[in-house]
Amino acid sequence: MQKGKFGVQMMMLKGKVEELGAYETMKKIKDLGYQCVEVSQIPMTPENVAELKRASEDFNIEIAACSAALEPNMPGMPGETLATDFEKIVNDCKTLNCNFLRIGMLPLHLMGNKDKIMEFIQKAEAMAEKLAEHNIELYYHNHHIEFEQYDGETLLDIMKNHTSKIGFELDVHWIHRGGENPVDVINRFKNRTSLIHLKDYRIGHLDVKEEDLKDRGEFWTKFTNVIEFAEVGQGSLDFKEIIEAGLKSGSKYFLIEQDDTYGRDPFESLKISADYLCDLGYSDWF
Repeated sequence: MQKGKFGVQMMMLKGKVEELGAYETMKKIKDLGYQCVEVSQIPMTPENVAELKRASEDFNIEIAACSAALEPNMPGMPGETLATDFEKIVNDCKTLNCNFLRIGMLPLHLMGNKDKIMEFIQKAEAMAEKLAEHNIELYYHNHHIEFEQYDGETLLDIMKNHTSKIGFELDVHWIHRGGENPVDVINRFKNRTSLIHLKDYRIGHLDVKEEDLKDRGEFWTKFTNVIEFAEVGQGSLDFKEIIEAGLKSGSKYFLIEQDDTYGRDPFESLKISADYLCDLGYSDWF
């Protein structure tokens, strides 16, 4: 029977890497039953790359994907990019035996400008061609803003329809927040996605204080921002349908990501998600 593999998006654990180190953090991931990770927002220093490699070998944890910006998220912002650090990023991927590289988001200064965004995605398409020479596939990760429509077509679909080489890492929470059914989007992106982000969508508690009622602007900010990132199974998304659609569309890795755990230890959140997915019948995907 065809199956995928559940993993951890390590952006959730950047604080743990700072506290425990990459190796011990990976050990705890293994203890929770996960056997693959996506590396994001972890500084790719020689030490961290070496520790990730050692942990991958010692604990049999696959490095499913690494992350890299195509260009700075803001003009002049420091950090590695494919435009300036191509060989280093490729070498890191090869060191970690990783064949997927993903762009985490649009540069902030391009958001809201369709023409500039399409210029960016064409640069990404050219970079995908270049990376393919090294047996590395480039993916683009969506948020909600890519579901703005232009003449009845979402920006994400326009990106897909004007490229052929770049893949798409579909984030089901952000798809839902963008106003679409994740299953419908996954179906539309058949054979263009090997990576899917799993996190749930819930409405959090509206904590209204007396001072909020004195400032209607402050109140409405709170009122319209009660959406939360939830552990898998702790919100409103249908993960059985999502996972089966992902599998049929060619996805290999289903990565648990929770942008905020609201004070809960992220390892506990990862356990809640794993327990739910096992209860759903996917224990052999770990």
